Amino acid sequence: MSLRGAWSSSAVTFVLSGLTDDPQLQIPLFLLFLATYIATLLTNLGMIALINIDLRLQTPMYFFLQNLAFMDAVYSTLVTPRMLMTFWVEMKAISYAACVTQYFTFILLIISECLLLAVMAYDRYVAICKPLLYILIMSKRTCWSLVKGSYLWGLLNSVIHTGGLLKLTFCASNLVNHFFCDIVPLFRISSSSTALNELLVFTLGSLVEMSSITTTCISYVLIIQTVLRTCSKERKSKAFSTCTSHLVTVTLFHGTIAFMYFRPATSYSLGTDKLVSLFYTVAIPLLNPLIYSWRNREVKDALRRAIATRALLHSPFHCPRRSQTEP
Repeated sequence: MSLRGAWSSSAVTFVLSGLTDDPQLQIPLFLLFLATYIATLLTNLGMIALINIDLRLQTPMYFFLQNLAFMDAVYSTLVTPRMLMTFWVEMKAISYAACVTQYFTFILLIISECLLLAVMAYDRYVAICKPLLYILIMSKRTCWSLVKGSYLWGLLNSVIHTGGLLKLTFCASNLVNHFFCDIVPLFRISSSSTALNELLVFTLGSLVEMSSITTTCISYVLIIQTVLRTCSKERKSKAFSTCTSHLVTVTLFHGTIAFMYFRPATSYSLGTDKLVSLFYTVAIPLLNPLIYSWRNREVKDALRRAIATRALLHSPFHCPRRSQTEP
């Protein structure tokens, strides 16, 4: 990158167009997305806390679910507060450094979550198809390695894509027609060629998407075969309940990501893209913990126990048990 190109990019202050410029929608949308963001944080952080405090949820499946909740909480925080500001501030500016940071972190998290969903499918395959070997195969060390591998591969992809972004110049326009620094809107306003960047997005993105989807599909084909062949009616119900939750999450996530980044450039529509982006940056992080808790009896039971314990501790009739050494 030339010194002229580096200076031109680093001197840019981007302006986000926001979700809408209709003044009549500003306050209603602000309140809607503020409530959504608060609910997202409460549900995801609540899921993390519930898994931490309930010993019955100390299993690989909930360890991965805990990491999924963490990712959802972080990248919702990465996008939504900035979007909320665009409803109030007339000059919706974001510095070049802040935009690049948002871009880098978003790609890291979105790739990591994509791979984590594949890991969760593999975990369900081992649990249902190889139950006697489950503890041995999905050991604590293995679980940590799979999660760290998801983050590291996300980090590698993020470094490559962000490095490509840093080589672009933005002299012609600084208006990002979006509510955050996403890939396509930034490419559109670049004054230099984005052919290599687009090739990297398609190539690396396809590799991640295909490996994740293939792992998930193979896992669930084997799960369905095993469940139909060997399981009792009660185990079938429990297995399908857990797997349905995961399949709903996978379908929503991969469907929106594929629509956004793997369709012909000529079919891009900024209005449609903003709505789809809202779905995977705002709606999915809220839906994920609700889907898993709604379809999962163990999570519901853990929540009831936590509520009952808290109510008991704050009851005026609750007396702490005295130690036997006390007089």
